[in-house]
Amino acid sequence: MALSVTNTLTGDREAFEPTGDDVLVYVCGLTVSDDPHLGHARLWTHADVICRWLEVAGYDVTHVENFTDVNEKIAARIGERPDWETEADVARHYIAKVVEYMRGLNFKRASVYPRVSEHIPEIIELVETLVESGHAYETNGSVYFDVTSFEEYGKLSNQRVDELEAQGEPDERSEKRNPADFALWKAGGVSEAAIEEHAKHDHGAEKPTGQTWDSPWGEGRPGWHIECSAMSMTHLADQIDIHIGGHDLVFPHHENEIAQSEAATGQQFATYWLHTGLLETKGEKMSSSLDNFFTVEAALEEFGPNVIRTFYLSTEYGSKQTFSEDAMAEAEERWDRLQRAYETAVSALDSVDCRAKVADEDLREAVEETEAKFTAAMNDDFNVREAMAALLELTTAVNKHVDAAEQFDYQGLKKAVETFERFGGDAFGLQFETVTDGDVGIANDLVELVLDVREDARDAGDYEQADALRDKLEALGVQVEDDGDGSTFRIE
Repeated sequence: MALSVTNTLTGDREAFEPTGDDVLVYVCGLTVSDDPHLGHARLWTHADVICRWLEVAGYDVTHVENFTDVNEKIAARIGERPDWETEADVARHYIAKVVEYMRGLNFKRASVYPRVSEHIPEIIELVETLVESGHAYETNGSVYFDVTSFEEYGKLSNQRVDELEAQGEPDERSEKRNPADFALWKAGGVSEAAIEEHAKHDHGAEKPTGQTWDSPWGEGRPGWHIECSAMSMTHLADQIDIHIGGHDLVFPHHENEIAQSEAATGQQFATYWLHTGLLETKGEKMSSSLDNFFTVEAALEEFGPNVIRTFYLSTEYGSKQTFSEDAMAEAEERWDRLQRAYETAVSALDSVDCRAKVADEDLREAVEETEAKFTAAMNDDFNVREAMAALLELTTAVNKHVDAAEQFDYQGLKKAVETFERFGGDAFGLQFETVTDGDVGIANDLVELVLDVREDARDAGDYEQADALRDKLEALGVQVEDDGDGSTFRIE
């Protein structure tokens, strides 16, 4: 079964046919104005898995994912900390966090992570092209895209120009020919009203305005939409294969990307538009602005990367997903099944009871079925839910073989381990581990050391510290039991 994808542009399921030897993928990245949360990480995870599967399927992939480091939300946080003297200082802080958490979640590195601030020349050049071709116009030092000049405007979101509401800030509307026109270049810095809207502290009389750059139309800043077009064209091509983003970006962001890009080049901007569903909690979109988010940092500490990824892999990328305690508990149970089956298979494979002439046809057939089902599911618009179900079926077959056999099927177990590693590891990005006797010994010694420190705290009457140490151990899977003779533990 060849790969097919659901294309937002056409609304149809289409066979995937890249335009060249490399698959060119652009992912709309994060505006780095706050701590990343699990809603952001859902997009990152599905983009990572999509690129991983393309590579497993034999494609060469060039994956570009941007950081938006020029934005009024970022400028509004200037001065919030002593070292945040400029917009760049704030952005630098949060970019570092994003990179840290991307590594913590075991994402493959993108080919490049471009930042808006380093692409101002390319942005200005693209705006100049649009002005010269009659698709954009200058007013009072700002430049706007004329949506009526692009006949196909609205083709992604299925909207008509004459039915659109005004785009942009209220003070822009008097400058525009059409309320639906959008800014490519904004004169001056960030407005005081925008700073007030997004500020999380009192700036006093001195309101920051953010960074500005010189341009043919005067000092100013780029509009939001033009940034992604310029970065995509710089690091990929005028025409790309796949553009990925959240469903909330279909309009206006992606609609405007299409209009300005295709008006400038005369070519189709992206062949396939893939949009991820939103992450919800308690019936609302998880969002920084709603203050209902669970940060990636907290999630990594509480659940670890494999459980988080397993949670995301329970729902197809295009569907919305709900974050809850029950959902995370289910993800933890599924990951535990996968990890334990992998450990079981590796332990049996490397044991003296694994034999060359033993053949368990049921195990071998289960491996082949898993490979076929997983591949069919991922080729069916990256259906991670069905692909995960196929992997979980393999855990049952492995456990049944090892529990029942006195001698193990070496070839069958080897294929099972390779299937876990290729599909669960290479495609899904899960990190399987095996525990050796030496590892167990070191782990036991470290737990004993922590328990000694905990006992000292209890003897000193510092029960708060003692309880905190026990909670930390339990979070790492170490169950501690206290009795009259001291403390015992077991590692789960």
